[in-house]
Amino acid sequence: MSRTTTMTVRLSGALRDFVAANVSEAGNYENVSEYVRDLIRRDKERVEQEAFDRLKAELTQAFTAPDSSYQPLSAAEIVARNRTMAGK
Repeated sequence: MSRTTTMTVRLSGALRDFVAANVSEAGNYENVSEYVRDLIRRDKERVEQEAFDRLKAELTQAFTAPDSSYQPLSAAEIVARNRTMAGK
């Protein structure tokens, strides 16, 4: 089940005019809510893409690292390390 929340945003000056230009017969959106939802979706996609790019860079670095840079760990050591990191 989808829940909706009503939020109030106050805009003035150039921001108000910019939104008004995008929400009109000549603009790309039929109403302000549609415009704001699209902006939020795009920002969410940007944040997710940045996280993916960081992970990809870390994995690329890990896969190109020489084997001598790896340290063997037991399962217990990994669990302990993860518990320590989760507490930060």
